[in-house]
Amino acid sequence: MPETNDRREQRLEKLGRLHELGIDPYPPRAEHSHTVAQALAAFDANASQPTQVTVVGRLVSLRVMGGSTFCHIADGTGRIQLYLRRDAVGQEDYENFRRLIDLGDHVWATGTLFQTRSGEITVNTSAWRMLSKALRPLPDKWHGLRDVEMRYRQRYLDLIANPTARDIFITRSKIVSAIRHTLDGWGFMEVETPVLQPIYGGAAARPFTTHHNALDQTFYLRIADELYLKRLIVGGLDRVYEIGHNFRNEGISTHHNPEFTVVELYQAYADYEVIMRLVETLYSTVARTVLGTETLSYQGQEIQLTPPWRRVTMRDAILEASGIDIELVRTLPELCTAAESRGLSLASQPNWGKAVEKLFELTVEPSLVQPTFVIDYPVDISPLAKKKPGAPHLVERFEFFIGGLECGNAFTELNDPIDQRERFAAQVAAGAQGDSEAHPMDEDYIAAMEHGMPPTGGLGFGIDRMVMLYTDQVSIREVILFPALRDRGGDWQEAEDSPQEPRS
Repeated sequence: MPETNDRREQRLEKLGRLHELGIDPYPPRAEHSHTVAQALAAFDANASQPTQVTVVGRLVSLRVMGGSTFCHIADGTGRIQLYLRRDAVGQEDYENFRRLIDLGDHVWATGTLFQTRSGEITVNTSAWRMLSKALRPLPDKWHGLRDVEMRYRQRYLDLIANPTARDIFITRSKIVSAIRHTLDGWGFMEVETPVLQPIYGGAAARPFTTHHNALDQTFYLRIADELYLKRLIVGGLDRVYEIGHNFRNEGISTHHNPEFTVVELYQAYADYEVIMRLVETLYSTVARTVLGTETLSYQGQEIQLTPPWRRVTMRDAILEASGIDIELVRTLPELCTAAESRGLSLASQPNWGKAVEKLFELTVEPSLVQPTFVIDYPVDISPLAKKKPGAPHLVERFEFFIGGLECGNAFTELNDPIDQRERFAAQVAAGAQGDSEAHPMDEDYIAAMEHGMPPTGGLGFGIDRMVMLYTDQVSIREVILFPALRDRGGDWQEAEDSPQEPRS
């Protein structure tokens, strides 16, 4: 891109000129008295008398008018106008600013606040300094960063150019903070468990594999926190949670990223009914705290988070959507035949439980817009959940759905070590037959259970999908700062220079 290269060369020439003048273009510190937001507030509080401020920020607009210049700088709290006059800052400093400053540079400025005739609060600058010389141009002020893939690859530019992107990640931070505050207030203790694990487990997923050289041992990036957190329940920590990253070596889509953030929690002497009440209260509390309302607008649909949420069994949900009663077709061939009669194919599923899950995904999941707990899942696909009394082919498990998204998974935890060993053995057998998501045997976890695990309710839900809902985003890449992307082999584009912004 020759034009971009020319502009970079021009900036490099200005950098060289700064060095020649003895001006450090990258000084080590920038002391200042006010953030932009504080400076604006200081004027409002002391409008009747001059207020001296020293501010710092990135130059985002520039208009030179002979012996005076108007520009705007922005920091993380907002933007403010600077007014520079040759008579006030001195001939040499003014000419250096006029000739050597570019949009994107970071500067320091000091002066008194005043209000222009158009009503804009402005710093009447008496001195300025360079803080950082930008060698590449910013995105176009008026058109923003429109290439979606470039926005993800160069998120730093997206944050500069697109206020909506900044707002999403500010909201995300507030959501995580509100979750922590709420769980802490309910007596939960935040803990940290291993990300590198010698045995992966806690979910049906393919792991990322790595090797520890000093130990000469294979390790896995965790696919879930579950088995370590439940060890802590055995150890007497009755309410624990962790907010962290999990990793699954699977496909990438608008709803899936191989590295994602989850909240996982466990409460001793609780069951899945208790956890359902916890989920609906947590979601509504966080929405009220962060958004000021328990009503969301997601993809044109109004969603009400106020408890209680709808509860429906998987059996009833599938029966209502497809007309198939899974309790009347309890073998894989029978279920496949029933599905085929309605134009649905389940033949590739390895067992009855997997087929039920697939049938649910095809017929029910997209319609679950309002918050819904779907309860009582097949035991075939729930190796860590307690069986439902009177229905040993089912478990006390729920997933919850909002806006057509699967948002989390929970169950009354299996705490019978004999049953757990048998479930693990069945998973190992499935793995030997080609199930890449089968759960491995974990002898240490079973040993922990044999020391006595109390009745426990557990929950895991994704922060990323929660943020998607609360910020009305359809793609998970919009709520992850640096999503996984296919390598482009170094072929990347440059942002276009921003035009100089006219002063209003």
